[in-house]
Amino acid sequence: MKKLLKYAGLSLLGLIVLILVYLGCAWCLSRITVKAEMATQKNIPIYLRSNGVHMDIVMPVRTALKDWSLDLPFQDTRSGDTSYQYLAFGWGDRGFYLETPTWSDLKASTAFKAAFGLGKTAIHTTYYYNMEENEKCIRLYVNNDQLQRLIHYIEKSLQTGTNGKPIVIPTEARYGQHDAFYEAKGTYSLFHTCNTWTNNALKASGQKACWWTPFDKGIFYQYRH
Repeated sequence: MKKLLKYAGLSLLGLIVLILVYLGCAWCLSRITVKAEMATQKNIPIYLRSNGVHMDIVMPVRTALKDWSLDLPFQDTRSGDTSYQYLAFGWGDRGFYLETPTWSDLKASTAFKAAFGLGKTAIHTTYYYNMEENEKCIRLYVNNDQLQRLIHYIEKSLQTGTNGKPIVIPTEARYGQHDAFYEAKGTYSLFHTCNTWTNNALKASGQKACWWTPFDKGIFYQYRH
């Protein structure tokens, strides 16, 4: 019995140490800045929008480079409204997105699969009529070349069907009248989270970013300090 308690205690201590190391690395590495590239003619607005945990990257639905409504049609949302002007993208664990509408619905099995890269992934899209800066939303400006790289990054994250179009996920697990889910590429884990994906999107498009972060707070740190 004493040996069992000893092993249990050591296991618990080891788990606590691992958690502290993870959080410490997240804090330190998110403070290391990947500088934005020098660029001119930055006149296209994009946004970083957080719900307090997860950060989306938002861009105009239509630009000279891309009309997202052709690949991600308004009809995939419940409202089907065609007057939306902005589209937000978030990447994450498919099971977490579809099976956890609220934190109280979180299952241990879903969390375990997500943490250790055992599940599939999805892209969550949300249409908006307009965007405004506030404490949870940051506005940036990019030029055509940077926007093209950002578009390419997102396109590469989406699975496509035989018709070359993104694959919509038929589900009732929506967050509102103006969102939809699509099959995605990549593996979610403790080291490559939804916010890591967004941070990498910033790097891909030449914007200021963290060296690495699993949390939205790291990205906010880079733009609020």
